[in-house]
Amino acid sequence: MKAFVPGAGLGTRLRPLTDERPKPLVPIFGKPLITFAFDHLIAHGVTALVVNTHHRPEAYDSILGASGASADYRGYPVTLRNEPLLLDTAGGIKNAGDLLNDGPFLIHNGDVLADLDLHTLIERHRAEDNIATLALRSGGGPLHIALDPSTGLVVDIRRTLNTHPAFQEYLFTGIYLLSPEALDWIEPGVPRHIVPVLLEMIRRGRRVAGVVLDEGSWSDLGDPRAYVDAHWELIEGRRLSHLKDPAWPQPVHPTAVLGPGVRLIGRNAIGPGAVIGDGACLENCILWPGAKTAPGIHLRNCIVRAFAARSANDEIL
Repeated sequence: MKAFVPGAGLGTRLRPLTDERPKPLVPIFGKPLITFAFDHLIAHGVTALVVNTHHRPEAYDSILGASGASADYRGYPVTLRNEPLLLDTAGGIKNAGDLLNDGPFLIHNGDVLADLDLHTLIERHRAEDNIATLALRSGGGPLHIALDPSTGLVVDIRRTLNTHPAFQEYLFTGIYLLSPEALDWIEPGVPRHIVPVLLEMIRRGRRVAGVVLDEGSWSDLGDPRAYVDAHWELIEGRRLSHLKDPAWPQPVHPTAVLGPGVRLIGRNAIGPGAVIGDGACLENCILWPGAKTAPGIHLRNCIVRAFAARSANDEIL
């Protein structure tokens, strides 16, 4: 099975963290966010990955080690498809359709941390001949997907059709399967979100199903607060079953350099190659790979991307 992981978005809600890199490449304890989606997909049988790019596409070369339009992740091929014009979710899928059209394929948003059992989703899609099958949850965010419990079919999204107001609504996780036929419903070269495409399928009586996956964890890292919270949850014991490295995460990476007299207070995430100046004090801070701080400064609740020259509270530096 192949999978498409959207990587082209501008990451506006996560700014300024996304000023110099796409949102899927923002690090969690030094690990690019998109690689969590890769690990999740590989654990469920995906053998080839496709990622669309737009904002700062060169960052995929430096961070994922891509060469041209391809990269290798844990021995699995990753194909990058650039979009000079940002095509949104459905448009991006259509633009990569020639890489995905030989069987049902998964889509997994690149900005979520998920540990869900996708085998049920895959089995339902194949057994029921659905054109689309969405992974849903009962809570944890906005509830926009109306599901008919008697058929397992999605009957409305965001109450657009307003034909079944009594059905329970669910969270859309951003993880779903499409059959190759779904590509025929998307106009090439036109920016379009996936929701209008799914609604048109529902209107025309095609099988758009939903599977509720409440077991396991899921979170959307769409804004800075969610990004920070994900670090502290991982420090405090949140586990992702598809990550096999028992040493990860490490609050202070072994390659980080802490000068004499450095104090770390509370919870901190110090990335690979980070350098903390002599006598500095960090309290509940995140330092990206290679980030540096000046000597003697005091940082509290800060994210340091490159260099912190002064003391600060509650800032992204």
